[in-house]
Amino acid sequence: MTPPAAAPVPETASWARRILALFVDWFASSFVVIVILGPGRFFADQQTRPDPLPGILTIVVFVLETSVLTALAGGSFGKLATRLRVVRTDGSGRPVGLLVALARTILVAAVIPPLIFRPDGRGLHDMMAGTATVTVQTANAAAAGRDRRAS
Repeated sequence: MTPPAAAPVPETASWARRILALFVDWFASSFVVIVILGPGRFFADQQTRPDPLPGILTIVVFVLETSVLTALAGGSFGKLATRLRVVRTDGSGRPVGLLVALARTILVAAVIPPLIFRPDGRGLHDMMAGTATVTVQTANAAAAGRDRRAS
């Protein structure tokens, strides 16, 4: 009996689009924190009155927003805005679960895992989560291929 063949990893999105999506997410997270704390506290002079709360809250909002939206919509706010999706690489077509999305996002927030990547463009955070960041077109083509095989 031979083991089942592994599903091919879909072609990943360009680094430029992924970095743009990250900037959009960070800007959106910062905006939410500005609304919560007020601009005066967010932009306070850190030389005279160091306040770690704005930075900590920005990271917390980023992790929550990215994790929840990845699990529910297939990508963070920034990924959705730049027409990217996070997909599972097992070929199942199922959405990424909330715990997997949370673990993946925490690794992204740790900065180092996205900087370690394979030639196929998947970072350490994607390899550990069993995911890949692809364009909407790639995700739709993979879904269409699964639908054809199922019927």
